[in-house]
Amino acid sequence: MSRRCALLAWALLSLLRLGEAQKTKAPACCSPIVPRREWGALASKCTTPLSQPVRYVVVSHTAGSSCNTPASCQQQAQNVQHYHMKRENWCDVGYNFLIGEDGLVYEGRGWGFKGDHSSHLWNTMSIGITFMGNYMDRVPPARALRAAQGLLACGVAQRALSSKYEVKGHRDVQPTLSPGDQLYSIIQNWPHYRAS
Repeated sequence: MSRRCALLAWALLSLLRLGEAQKTKAPACCSPIVPRREWGALASKCTTPLSQPVRYVVVSHTAGSSCNTPASCQQQAQNVQHYHMKRENWCDVGYNFLIGEDGLVYEGRGWGFKGDHSSHLWNTMSIGITFMGNYMDRVPPARALRAAQGLLACGVAQRALSSKYEVKGHRDVQPTLSPGDQLYSIIQNWPHYRAS
């Protein structure tokens, strides 16, 4: 089965012309992660490491435009990063990972650096995963949900996430409507979800 997953991941990247997935110690069945250089990220100025394995995952949505092709998702990831760095004066895009409706995971700050996705307390002890789009009135496509769940499994396999990690909605840790009513309803059914 692991050979099949590796071949599928390779074929997907080849078809999308995104190049190779991140060359880390990722197991063969980890979902492909689009590296920063391939989506055109600006250089990060972040220096604060995130202690691993991380116990919490905070799921949010950008509440902005959605994207459903690699080209549009790369552009949307650039837009989010530009807003965070140029307007908010942050050291990088605030999220550790961004999920596109194209079913791909886009590397933000990655597993190793503290994000700016929630409150100061939660940023220091969680990975921030955001879905690019607004999910108040609609659900993300199944391929985006699978990508997020694959990323979490990969994080556990790489020991970046604790095997007993807890998923929180952004609204569980901060007063906000994020991750949107529809996405929040979905993540409440994920096996690692804990409200408090």
